[in-house]
Amino acid sequence: MTDKIQLALKGMAMGIAEVIPGVSGGTIAFITGIYEKLLNSIKAFGPSLIGTFKQEGISGVWKAMNGTFLITLLFGMAMGVVVGVFGVTHLLESYPPAIWAFFFGLIIASAIYIGKQVEQWNWKTVLLLIVGAVVAYGITIVTPAEGSTNLVFVFLCGMVAISALILPGISGSFILLMLGMYTYIVSETLRGALTTFATDKLITMAVFAMGCLTGLMTISRVLSWTFKHYRSATLAVLTGFMIGSLNKIWPWRNPVEWLRDSAGEIIMEDGVPKKILIEENVLPAGYDGGDPLILWVVILAIIGFAVVFLLEKVGKKETS
Repeated sequence: MTDKIQLALKGMAMGIAEVIPGVSGGTIAFITGIYEKLLNSIKAFGPSLIGTFKQEGISGVWKAMNGTFLITLLFGMAMGVVVGVFGVTHLLESYPPAIWAFFFGLIIASAIYIGKQVEQWNWKTVLLLIVGAVVAYGITIVTPAEGSTNLVFVFLCGMVAISALILPGISGSFILLMLGMYTYIVSETLRGALTTFATDKLITMAVFAMGCLTGLMTISRVLSWTFKHYRSATLAVLTGFMIGSLNKIWPWRNPVEWLRDSAGEIIMEDGVPKKILIEENVLPAGYDGGDPLILWVVILAIIGFAVVFLLEKVGKKETS
């Protein structure tokens, strides 16, 4: 029971991370020691389960997909998403520099931790690290698209976002933001589905979930294969992803472009701009968002850094 509670808490941390643009649930899975186990469990879903069912029945299928592990983790993730939607997003709106600093420290420590797993650093792994960092940095500076409420596009967004979820250093939420779908999926549809149970919102979330499932089954097989055959190279790329993603979670950022209508006017909601499209990183003295909270930024960055190594110790039990 203690192991299940720990696993659910890890899932909860993953769920919270996935709601926050710039923070990856895959990072949490990696540093808590369940990353490859999660990949293998997801990879088990496929046509081979039919043969397993014929030979061994429900119990065989449950064992093949590591059902207890997945259900416990998914339960924790669901709880984490709820906490993230209603709690962490509120903190980000109220105390952005301090909360971003926590994640900044967490990502730095995570990059160090994953980099230490590379068995041998040479020119190839260093090059792959640089490539990963450049790709992730490039993603963080892409101007978000307008998005669409078309269900086919929602399905495709689910596939892409969930693929990012499983990659440490690339945030599924930020991919949604880049596609112009973060506000629609998280703030409008998910929050609305959880509070009003409106049919249209439930249908949209169901389509998005189907896209997520399809993406998970695909990317898990790819990553499982690369870990098996090119482990150090894969870890080097993932380390680069995390380093490149730091640009998106710098504590002090000023908005420079907002979502506009066809007439070029900023779209407002309750007296404030509905969505920020582009931000620039600044020093505390140049921060326009109020109190830069320098002391809290330092404290929470240190806490975020320390949390990774605490999670590493907890995660050693789960590492297979």
